[in-house]
Amino acid sequence: MKNLITAGALALALSTIATLIPNTVAMAADMGAMHKAGGITIHNPWARATPGRPRNGGAYLTIKGGASGDELTSVESTVAKKTQLHDHTNENGVMKMRQVKSIMVPAGGIAMLKPGGHHVMLMKLKHALKKGESFPLTLHFAKAGKVTVEVKVMSVGAMDAGKGAAHGDHGGHVSHGADGKMKMKQ
Repeated sequence: MKNLITAGALALALSTIATLIPNTVAMAADMGAMHKAGGITIHNPWARATPGRPRNGGAYLTIKGGASGDELTSVESTVAKKTQLHDHTNENGVMKMRQVKSIMVPAGGIAMLKPGGHHVMLMKLKHALKKGESFPLTLHFAKAGKVTVEVKVMSVGAMDAGKGAAHGDHGGHVSHGADGKMKMKQ
């Protein structure tokens, strides 16, 4: 009986490992997507899938600065009618999303565009973003100029190192204030 339980536990462990290895390898390949331009390096451009009839979506990536700093000044994409740079801030326990004019990329440092922080807002999506697809995103930098990257669409619940509301319909979206800022529930 003891050998049977041990064999069963071993089989379960091996099947779990066999399932995880291909997913880990695929994830590492996706995480390794890299683009270089004008001294900066752009890593892992990705977005969440947006099921149903989504109005909005988000795109995320990591930008590593070169010898001198740079500034991401605007973005554009063919998948949305309007594309903006956004940030989340916590004001008195309420998450607020707001458009920002630019995102600084420090010399030799990193600017992370991630859920719950700076990100690319894809507004008025022309169609749902489907897992496994990709789309072009053009980034405009003050020094490096125009850089187009391919954004890989991940699963609906995909998360990077940060934490935040889903973008399909702004997750816990409550309303837009008179100042145009979105007020989010935590």
